[in-house]
Amino acid sequence: MPGVREQLSSASKVVVKVGSSSLTTPQGMIDVDRVDALVDVLAARRRAGTQIVLVSSGAIAAGLGPLGLTARPRDLATQQAAASVGQGVLVARYTSSFARYSLRVGQVLLTADDMMRRAHHANAQRTLGRLLELGIVPIVNENDTVATDEIRFGDNDRLAALVSHLIRADALVLLSDVDALYDGPPSRSGSRRLTEIRGADDLIGVELGRNGAAVGTGGMVTKVQAARIATGAGVPVVLTAAAHAAQALSGADVGTYFHPGGRHPGTRLLWLAHATTGRGRLHLDPGAVDAIVARRKSLLPAGVTSVEGDFAAGDPVDLCEPKGLVVARGLVNFDANEIPGLLGRSTRELASTLGPEYERELIHRDDIVILEAHR
Repeated sequence: MPGVREQLSSASKVVVKVGSSSLTTPQGMIDVDRVDALVDVLAARRRAGTQIVLVSSGAIAAGLGPLGLTARPRDLATQQAAASVGQGVLVARYTSSFARYSLRVGQVLLTADDMMRRAHHANAQRTLGRLLELGIVPIVNENDTVATDEIRFGDNDRLAALVSHLIRADALVLLSDVDALYDGPPSRSGSRRLTEIRGADDLIGVELGRNGAAVGTGGMVTKVQAARIATGAGVPVVLTAAAHAAQALSGADVGTYFHPGGRHPGTRLLWLAHATTGRGRLHLDPGAVDAIVARRKSLLPAGVTSVEGDFAAGDPVDLCEPKGLVVARGLVNFDANEIPGLLGRSTRELASTLGPEYERELIHRDDIVILEAHR
């Protein structure tokens, strides 16, 4: 479609994500010149009238130097300590840099739990919206100081994709130390830059490797996954190097442009698919799999053969076909310890023996999302 990139030049609301390796020195210190160069680009766009949300990695990396660490720590406690020190350093640098243009920033720290729980999700949406209305540039990062392994996004690429949907952004720009998506390692002779991705078929045969940055957590795999999330929500994505940020925002032919898909899922289904992890598993018989995946029906107790995990009513659980493959995720209506006594029984039978409150589905169809590989 000719001219699609040019739409970025007139976008009214844009999410920009920048990785740790684009902001720091190899020793883990904030690179002031790099931060200022990025802010120069974003401030120019902001002063032209575009609302900008910056999803910025770098808190852990920025904490390495002050803590005397030479490499990213492996254990969660030290990562959290580094984030605690580094987050202040990072935001102070952004505050000072944006102040050169009389722009204020606001820090927003999120965990995956904030996207999983409806009240937290709505609060995050309102906060970001109000900051933008007030002319503030939100600086969003994962809350590494308190996030545990179970409630982490794991990378800011996915967080940026979810934020772009959360605020109904017109575009998402993913900035890193790689200038585009290639069909093979960029350093290998003959590797070709992919200028546009229109769908999953364009990624067949593409080698997605991780980057070599010592201070980051992401790689090309996470960036492509983030692009799929955003484009699946109707948000176009440009993936390029931080040095090309101005060109990307102006619609120039840099990096890789991911075309948005036709579907615009509701916020709840998007966070259920991408911002949650199953707290348990329900194994389904073939009839229930067909009802869920092909006919988009609710899950009834009669179609479940077994249950795994320790979860409470309202938690996300994975739905598995007979061989154990996860095909969907849903918000369950019963605690894990209640379900074994319901299995294989009709809702009418359960109501007659246990009471009318049991004449309902295990998971309502409105609370089920079919995972991408099975759509």
